[in-house]
Amino acid sequence: MEILEKCILCPRECKVNRLEGQLGRCRAGKNAKITLSSLHYYEEPCISGKNGSGTVFFTGCNLSCKFCQNYKVSQEFSGYEISVEDLANEFLKLQKDKAHNINLVTGFAYVPMIIEALDIAKNKGLNIPIVYNTSGYESLKTLKMLDGYIDVYLPDLKYSYNELSKNLSNVDNYFEIAKTAIKEMKRQVRKSYI
Repeated sequence: MEILEKCILCPRECKVNRLEGQLGRCRAGKNAKITLSSLHYYEEPCISGKNGSGTVFFTGCNLSCKFCQNYKVSQEFSGYEISVEDLANEFLKLQKDKAHNINLVTGFAYVPMIIEALDIAKNKGLNIPIVYNTSGYESLKTLKMLDGYIDVYLPDLKYSYNELSKNLSNVDNYFEIAKTAIKEMKRQVRKSYI
């Protein structure tokens, strides 16, 4: 995965070589890392439905939100590494467990692995919608890699004032980045709703 040699998967563009063990802001390495893969009943009702959303919580984050409810995952980096093949099998297991969708939570740092896992899983019969659950602080280039893979984008637009994003999430340009990212998300899935 060449892009990991000089990582620019998020707007921070740390440019670290993750393949050689260098860690950027999100602390992601060369392998995907997750904390939990399970049915989740507490997303928006249209996402969780009756059976639950097949949620995969990825480890790490490019923000440092003072109010984060998942700080053990995002900032303390708890979880375990998982191969692309095992990630694909997690998707298939969630589908077998009757999940309404696969819900990828904070997956920006692992997009190349997610794409590979989705390709494997789809070749083995994965056919439920894919949800990309994000803080909204996403790279346009990375989002374009996901074009055709994501059925529903679920961004949190956290701030419209950069002073707040600097104080509460340690990022100067949140609104400009998120606004551009959300426009790209809308562009990708608009055809689904026409």
